[in-house]
Amino acid sequence: MSEETSPPGSVPGRTAVPLDDIDRQILARLLRDGRVSVRALAEDVHISRANAYTRIGRLVAEEVITGFTAQLNPQRAGLGTSAYVTLTIEQNAWRDISQELRDMPYVEHVALVTGDFDVLVLVRAPDNLALRRVVLESIQAVPGVRSTRTWLVFDEVRGRGADWTA
Repeated sequence: MSEETSPPGSVPGRTAVPLDDIDRQILARLLRDGRVSVRALAEDVHISRANAYTRIGRLVAEEVITGFTAQLNPQRAGLGTSAYVTLTIEQNAWRDISQELRDMPYVEHVALVTGDFDVLVLVRAPDNLALRRVVLESIQAVPGVRSTRTWLVFDEVRGRGADWTA
């Protein structure tokens, strides 16, 4: 983010916006249950509803909160095959490749990384045949993708994440 587009209250050159204890409590509560009512949230963190609405609005405006969504169990939702696909790409192709990958069905997450490959993609598909199509017909067809390697996921668990109340 450039200085001209930095969120209000942010420090130029820093990507993190200042968060106080109440902001952190709000984040922790929303991460536990994104469907919590503003009234219940305000009661939980001991602030008024108006203050809660204002703080949530600010957190959204400053892009600390980027959306509200449901968490799915991929297998129960019909996406029984998950894989991490690593990509080696041409230099300076990241922007175009990331745009194409973000719009691709079954692609859940895309990250530019360092190391032995350039991009890490999480694909969740209904079955191995659909995964094969995504990798061989869609991802490998993206201009700038030099090579791919696919790692099937046998099992996964969610980590604890950040402790927003500390």
